[in-house]
Amino acid sequence: MEKYNENKPIHTGDPVVEAKRACIEHRAIWMALLLDEVRKAGGDMEKVGRAAINRCGVYQAVANYKDHMKDPDSMKEFGDIFVAEPVTFENKVVNINEDEVHVEMHYCPLLTAWRKLGFSDEDCALFCDIAMEGDRQFARDMNAEFCLSKKIAEGDDCCDLKFTRKK
Repeated sequence: MEKYNENKPIHTGDPVVEAKRACIEHRAIWMALLLDEVRKAGGDMEKVGRAAINRCGVYQAVANYKDHMKDPDSMKEFGDIFVAEPVTFENKVVNINEDEVHVEMHYCPLLTAWRKLGFSDEDCALFCDIAMEGDRQFARDMNAEFCLSKKIAEGDDCCDLKFTRKK
C-alpha cells in the first residue's frame, strides 16, 4: 500500500458513540473471521463474502431505509437517513439532494477491528470492498450509481461515497 491512514477517531468519549462503534467492530470481526475460515477451507472467500453482504444490503435497504421513508424513491430522504447519526463514522456531508448523496466518512470502525485482528493491509482493503456490497445494493435499490473514489482501508484520508441518481 502506498499510503497509510492511522484511522483514528477525532470524536471520542461519548459512551453512545463508543457503543455504536463497538457494535460495528463486532460485526466486522464476525465478517472477517468467517471469510478467513472460508478461505482456509479452500472456498472462494470473495465470492461468498460479496454474495452474503449483498443479501444483507437487500434486507437493510428495506428494513433500515424503505420502511422508514415517506417517499421510498427519494434520494434526499435516503441520504438524510443514511447520515442521520454522523459521529460514528465521522461523516462530512458534501451534498444531499434528489440527484445525489455524497458523503465523506473520516473514521472506520470496521477497519479498526480488522487491524486489531492483525489482518494484512491487502486483506483489510478487500474486506472493505466486500463490505461495500451493502452500499452498492442500496444504490441499486435507489436506482442510483455508486462510486467509492477514496477508501481509508487503502490509505486515503476518508471514504468518499457517492450515490448518483440514474437518468
